[in-house]
Amino acid sequence: MSRRDELVVKYAADIKDKFGEAPDMDLLNKVALGLGPAIYNADASKVSGSDEKELETVKNNFLIKKLGLSDNGELMDAINSVIDKYGRSDKNKHRAVIYYMLAKHFGKESIYN
Repeated sequence: MSRRDELVVKYAADIKDKFGEAPDMDLLNKVALGLGPAIYNADASKVSGSDEKELETVKNNFLIKKLGLSDNGELMDAINSVIDKYGRSDKNKHRAVIYYMLAKHFGKESIYN
């Protein structure tokens, strides 16, 4: 099993445990692949739920640039909702899981096809 495959298994466990959902493994693999080498970097692979600058980066770089959404106030609400479900105090909020959950929330899974 490759290192990426091992990480995807970890991400899938988080989706099951934290969000109570069975993950779409195909989509999760594509999200992880789309993040490239960032998933292997301890800092870049995580999202700090308490860092407003970090959350703005998720909004601008992922939701607006990658998913093509308009900045209409709903974006930050969605990010905060995902962070709350993940657990604000959880220090290991994986970027791939957050991006996966946001793509599902906005119905933008087709971006990864």
